[in-house]
Amino acid sequence: MFKLFARYTSVGAVNTLIHLVIFAALYASGFNQSVSNLSAFCVAVTFSFFANAKWTFKTEATTTRYFLYICFMGVMATSVGWIADYLHINPFITLVFFSTLSLFCGFAYSKFFVFRTSK
Repeated sequence: MFKLFARYTSVGAVNTLIHLVIFAALYASGFNQSVSNLSAFCVAVTFSFFANAKWTFKTEATTTRYFLYICFMGVMATSVGWIADYLHINPFITLVFFSTLSLFCGFAYSKFFVFRTSK
């Protein structure tokens, strides 16, 4: 289980880098934060799905699994963002909290639901 979590964490680190680079490039090109963040999220979460399917969980990347994964991660990201806006939480705190939450919840959801294999 530790080795699996370490792989998932490695994919998450690359995902975060992809997200930051795309966000920065789009924002620097004149797009607003919401468009830049949504676009970066979509690319990064798609990378994570395929990398985790192949490398972490060694399962087939299907359309159903893809939608289960991106919908869960998207709802979690949107929910955390909405709560942070509602409570006027510092964006840096929101980023750190969401990154931590998505690491653990995303791993559990991926392992036990999205990439679960029949035995």
